[in-house]
Amino acid sequence: MDTSPEKLTKEHKDLVHSEMQKVISHVQRKDDEWIINTVMIEGCDAPFKFKRKKPYKDLKGQRVNMTYYPDVEVVAGFDLEIMSVVRIRVG
Repeated sequence: MDTSPEKLTKEHKDLVHSEMQKVISHVQRKDDEWIINTVMIEGCDAPFKFKRKKPYKDLKGQRVNMTYYPDVEVVAGFDLEIMSVVRIRVG
């Protein structure tokens, strides 16, 4: 399966691809059988979230390439902008 960023963004118009973004914070928490990862990127106020079955290596301080789409999550009745990560790679 080809998951190149060019192919993904061409097929899905809402996807955004960013390269060499510096991770300033990376938190992992367990949610049932999934590990929810939340990454904060330098210069951006919205959290980038993705989930995996196994813990991910610590990304704090790393440069990453990500493919994501904007989304809204409701927390305590408030709409929060988040970025749902489809693909992440250490750059």
